[in-house]
Order: sequence, then structure tokens, then C-alpha cells
Amino acid sequence: MATTISNSFLPSKLQYFHPSCSNPPRNLRILSCLSLDQSKNVSSITTTTMTLRVIFAAGGTGGHIYPAVAIADELKALNQFTQILFIGTKTGMESTAIPSAGYPFTAITASPLSRPIISLKNLIIFPFILTSSLLKSLKIIQEMDPHVVVGTGGYVSLPICLAAALKGVKLVIQEQNSEPGIANWGLSLLAERVFVAYDSSVECFWQKEKCVVCGNPVRSAVRTFTSKVAALREFFPKLGDREGQRKVVLVLGGSLGANAINIELLHSYRQLLRERKDLCIIWQTGVESFDEMESLVRSHPRLLLAPFLHSLDFAYAAADLIVSRAGAMTCSEILATGKPCILIPSPDADEGHQLRNAGLMADLAGARVIMEDELDSTTLRTTIEEILDNEKILQKMSELALMAAKPNASGEIARQILNLVNL
Repeated sequence: MATTISNSFLPSKLQYFHPSCSNPPRNLRILSCLSLDQSKNVSSITTTTMTLRVIFAAGGTGGHIYPAVAIADELKALNQFTQILFIGTKTGMESTAIPSAGYPFTAITASPLSRPIISLKNLIIFPFILTSSLLKSLKIIQEMDPHVVVGTGGYVSLPICLAAALKGVKLVIQEQNSEPGIANWGLSLLAERVFVAYDSSVECFWQKEKCVVCGNPVRSAVRTFTSKVAALREFFPKLGDREGQRKVVLVLGGSLGANAINIELLHSYRQLLRERKDLCIIWQTGVESFDEMESLVRSHPRLLLAPFLHSLDFAYAAADLIVSRAGAMTCSEILATGKPCILIPSPDADEGHQLRNAGLMADLAGARVIMEDELDSTTLRTTIEEILDNEKILQKMSELALMAAKPNASGEIARQILNLVNL
């Protein structure tokens, strides 16, 4: 059930806030508000007094949700009294992830376009659902009266961002992938700013002058330094005194899981652990695959199996090598943490995003890419061993990743938003 929370200090019938924000109305001071020049560099700092109201449109997967949370965190860091509302669907992971992050959430009904694009559902059902969600979004915007709407993707962002444009509310979008999808490309025509992750992404947009290359917002917890020994004890508290000498492989299939990776690791994990006494495996199966994998995988003191890693910051800190899909946010977190990686892009991801992300990661960070139709247990195991057995490769991949990283993306985007509002 979606959470709707009321608060008396929003100037409208529709009231949203977090329970801890019970302070009376006040004027809010933004400590630093940065202006842009044509090169997108910060050129001046001004001080202003204002109340800032922001709506975030994000949903579907962690790749859309967590960038929005990172930006929201930075806005709150600049001004702790900024009023923030997240909008998503009641069935998406955002309905639990957003309240868990401490932000108010309300739900609308939304639906993605079906494949193929020309279909009966898209011609008849989709317009009806879009109209309904657009009307609900217009009502929310009318009542909250936000200064800016931030869209970070997921099909739920389309009606909210369209409503913002129709109401004349400033709109910004943040594109995580190396190339935008159809929805974000279209919304970019209505947006004031388009925040992109890579230099090459700018060429994909028609109005290039709107684009600001910031990188992808990465959660602050991921960017916080944690020693490998401390992180490893989080997952394997009984290993003893050799934690620092262990090699750790972190396997990520995304929040929903990756069946192909799970199956091939299932066929190779026992041999890896048997032959490599110093190896530990942290394996996120995905929520939908966990029960099946748990029934098939044998317990082992150097293997941790989990449906979803809530302490992902510790998992990154512990890892020497990451095996993962090539979702945009996972790629950005790999860069920010400087981790060598093996990427297995999903061939089913909408509009081929993961294939392009993996190619870019290979160019920027030396990532090893295995296409899913080439993936088998032998290929996966030998690739893992080749990288783990070569310290020079591990070091080089780590250096390249850190050089390509933009760890301060969320802070830069937050400052750009404050500058854009310019009250």
C-alpha cells in the first residue's frame, strides 16, 4: 500500500512530508547556489533565502530509484528543510525502497509500452492508463506546487514529467545509460536540463546545449571508505585472522536477479571454492531467484547467498572482482569503487542499454565482457581465475575505473538544480 503522509506546512490540500520533519514553517537558507556558464562549469556562488519543493519521478528498478535518492540526499544536505516527494507505482520496488530511505512516497497508476510497439495494448489500453496517470500527476503538482520536478527514469516518470511540462514547472531529467531510451529522449525536449553520465551521451540528444555531463549519482554509503577486513567480517565473521589475504568475488544479478548468471555460477562455484582455499564468494541471486538457488546451492563457510544485499557498500569494499549485469548504476558504482569487473549484459534490457553500457565500460575501465550467448560455467570460471591470478591486471583495471569515475555527480546535480530554481 502506498504511503501518503500529511503535513501542515505545505501550502496546499495535498500534504506530504516525513514524520521527523515536524518543524514549523520557516524561510530556508540555501548555503550555496551555483550558476552555470556555457561550458557547464560553476562560475559564481550566490546566497538566497527560499523554500524549496521538489518532486522526484523514479521507479521500476534500483537503477532509477537510487540515483534519485542520492540527489535528494544532496539537496537535503544543502538545505535540511527542503520538502521532497517521490512518486512511483504501488507495485514497484520504489514503494518500499523510498520510505526505507526516509522520504515520503505516493503512488500513481502507470504502465510501460509493450513490445512490439505497434500492438493492440499500446493502441487501446496504454493511452487510457497514460491519461489517467497524467490527470493524477497534474493534481499532485497543482497541490504541492513544486519548484522543480526531477525525472530519473522508469515508465512512471513519463506522466509526471509530462504533467510538469504542462503546468510550466521546471523539469530536469537524469539519464543513467550511455544512450537514452525513447521516453527520456522525448522528455529532453521539454526539460530545462539533461544530466548525463558520459561525454558520448551528449551526442544522442537533439538539444545538446541542455546536456550537463555529471556522471551517475552514487549513494553516499558506496562512496564512503570501508576497509576490506571490516567489510569481509560483515559477511564472514568466523573466517579468522586471514581476512586481508582472501580474494573475494562479488556476484550481482541486479535487484531482480539474472537467471543466466545464477545458473552458470551454480555449475562452477563448488570447483572454485574447492580449488581456491583463499576464495570467498558473495552472491546476490535477486529476489525472484533466491528460493530456487537456495534449494540448489550447498552451504559453505566461504559462500554467502542472499536475495538482495542491503549492505552493498560493504560488499563493494570486500570485493576484489565483481561479476555483474551491466545496468547503468551498477557500472557507475563499479567505477566509483574502483573495482575490476566481468560484465554479462542482459540481451533483454530495453533498447539494448546494457550492451552499450558494457561496451563503454570495456573502453573506459578495461572491463571483461561476456555475451550471454557465449556464457557457460567454464568460460565464467576461467575468466574469474585469469583476473584473480594476475595482480597487474587487477591493479590496472582498478586504476582505469577510478580514473573514469565521477563520484561527486549527485552533489553537482543538486547544486545545478538549486541554481536552476534561482528563487
